[in-house]
Amino acid sequence: MRPGARIRAAIEVVEAIEKHHLPANQALSDWGRSHRFAGSTDRAVIGNLVFDMLRNRAAIAWKMGSDSPRALVLGALSLVWNRSLEEIAKLCDGKKYAPAPLTEEEEEGLAYQLSDADPLWVRANVPEWLMGAFERAFGERLLSEAQAMAERAPIDLRVNTLLSHRERILQAFEHYYAAATPYSPVGVRIPYPSPLQKPPLLEASNEHGQGYFELQDEGSQLAALMADAKPGLQVMDFCAGTGGKTLALAAAMENQGQIYAYDTDPYRLRRIFDRLRRAEVKNVQVLRPGDEVALHGLQERMDIVLVDAPCSGTGTWRRRPDTKWRLSPQNLTARIAEQAAILDQAAHLVRPGGRLVYVTCSVLPQENEDQVIAFIQRHPDFKVMPYARYWWAATRGEPVASAIASEDFLQLTPFTHKTDGFFIAIMVREKPQTAPQMPGAFTWEGE
Repeated sequence: MRPGARIRAAIEVVEAIEKHHLPANQALSDWGRSHRFAGSTDRAVIGNLVFDMLRNRAAIAWKMGSDSPRALVLGALSLVWNRSLEEIAKLCDGKKYAPAPLTEEEEEGLAYQLSDADPLWVRANVPEWLMGAFERAFGERLLSEAQAMAERAPIDLRVNTLLSHRERILQAFEHYYAAATPYSPVGVRIPYPSPLQKPPLLEASNEHGQGYFELQDEGSQLAALMADAKPGLQVMDFCAGTGGKTLALAAAMENQGQIYAYDTDPYRLRRIFDRLRRAEVKNVQVLRPGDEVALHGLQERMDIVLVDAPCSGTGTWRRRPDTKWRLSPQNLTARIAEQAAILDQAAHLVRPGGRLVYVTCSVLPQENEDQVIAFIQRHPDFKVMPYARYWWAATRGEPVASAIASEDFLQLTPFTHKTDGFFIAIMVREKPQTAPQMPGAFTWEGE
């Protein structure tokens, strides 16, 4: 496809997203099926342009003075891809399936330069109604943190240490400039290619087929590692989803002990079985979705319960930018209520002396520290533990500073740690105190 035709295709995809309220991935997939002449590189370039627009939608719409699909795509070429007005005008000549020539208003928008005079939420590319939460979380770093969440994310892999080791994966993907992740001892990072290139198909590689690695952001890897699951323990992955953290826990436990994988969504949980077989994981028992009878039988038996709670997904905006603009106050309120209910349910599974690890892929205080503080008030037998000791157990490195002002809660972010936005809180259920016996006290033993 010619460059102009790719731009037109991106506009068509955005039109489908807007008109039919489709997730971006689905709209791109639908377009590809109906335009089979487009090659893999064409589809990759079109997808990159659409996703870069979604990451920066607020700034683009403000710059262009319009949020029409055409204005958004043209604005992305200017603001994100750094194409000049002259370059964009040449691409939009109306010939060979290219977009129609630029209007005077579009030329003005493309020439406009954002500045400090423009609203902060626009420059941050954050929905205006969420600015209070971002200000509370990050304070003066708000703009830097938010702008990092509007950039492309690298491709992170977690090496399956049951079958392989990091050096093997680094060597296998050396031609993709693979490097060790900064913190996770089992992570490999591959930089995302330029917008005009297609990303590597790592899941089609022999190494993935042999179970040597899984795609998993370093932040997610760290959340699983900080659970500190040792061989022989009893562990519950309470919101297992498709099993990413379940697999990481199994590797950390060296296939010894018992992991229970539980989720209420049968469609997501169904994917876990193929992943377990490929990774040669032997110590996972997958509970039936929503089987509360099974959960009741496991009460107070778990050494560790990991709760990767459903959340707003604000920490994954780099990878799923369309969710940024679909999130609503009503959605957030529902998620917060769901998280509280899940934590209450999971608490009953933790044995005295055991740990409850609460994780979200969110940067919003309402879903993170507020949720934990409210939980502790409802369950005073749980105590928050400073994250530093568990960071050491996970990485054998000096603890990083949390992106929020806390020694208890670890907030990872794209700006501060180059990971997705993950919140991690570790709580210990205290053992019941036995009343001390006074010396010489009389004790009635009964008949």
